Amino acid sequence: MPPRLSSAMTLKRIHREVADLKKEDLGPIVLGPSDDNLYVWKGSIPGPEGSVYDGGVFDFEVNLASDYPFSAPRVVFKTRIYHMNISEQGNICIDILKHNWSPALSLFKVMLSLSSLLTDPNPKDPLVPSIATQYVRNRRLHDSTARQWTKMYACPKPPPPPEPTPAPSAKAKGKQKVQDAPSTSRATASVAATIASEPITIEDSDEDEEGKTSVQGRAATAARAGKRKRGAERVEVNLVDDGDEIEITNGATSSKKRAVRTGRTPRNSLDTSRSEGGSARREPVRQLGDVIVIEDD
Repeated sequence: MPPRLSSAMTLKRIHREVADLKKEDLGPIVLGPSDDNLYVWKGSIPGPEGSVYDGGVFDFEVNLASDYPFSAPRVVFKTRIYHMNISEQGNICIDILKHNWSPALSLFKVMLSLSSLLTDPNPKDPLVPSIATQYVRNRRLHDSTARQWTKMYACPKPPPPPEPTPAPSAKAKGKQKVQDAPSTSRATASVAATIASEPITIEDSDEDEEGKTSVQGRAATAARAGKRKRGAERVEVNLVDDGDEIEITNGATSSKKRAVRTGRTPRNSLDTSRSEGGSARREPVRQLGDVIVIEDD
């Protein structure tokens, strides 16, 4: 809550400093009023580069009086620091916050003065005399201790390393295997069902070749049979006695002939043939031994 004796002039001055801070280049310095109270400001200031506080970030809090800017603000360090002009409680001993304060000064100029104080401490007006004495007599030890405190209290803490994943125990591995077994069986059955549902085509070149050979062989046999039908056919004739009638069979037709004996009657055969049109063609009569065959019309 703002002080009871706050005046319109104080609030006007605070609003003006807020507007001026938006125009300033603060760099790494952070400064601004609290969300719920314009009389309490918070911020941080980095350790100056090259100083014993380099690398650290020091938080502070600023409290404004009800008659600000006619009275100096009260600045307190919230981060511990090994400094002769800053107490363990965070109180600061600097002239502009005491007798050298002027309403013409602003909070931004106070931050600049604090940064300068970290670089150049004032051993003539110490708030912690023991640190000032060490600074004068044993500067090396002073700087070593200041760096150690900065590392301990002001340096940002690195993020914790990720926790290692614990290795599964033998029982957990056994349970995992048992849980994985049914899924593996289901996957195998699914693959087998897929293979069984898909048709399998087997190409057999040997059977194809044998089929082709069989067809070609049957075609060649039929051609040879046709040639035999178109060629001369042999007709068996049995001549027994002179003047007997004989029947000559030639395919589907038959004819009767008379035999005349002239001597010995041998068993022989007569040749007949067909023309390409299928009609019988007569061959000249040949003498077979002592028998002459005379055709009767």
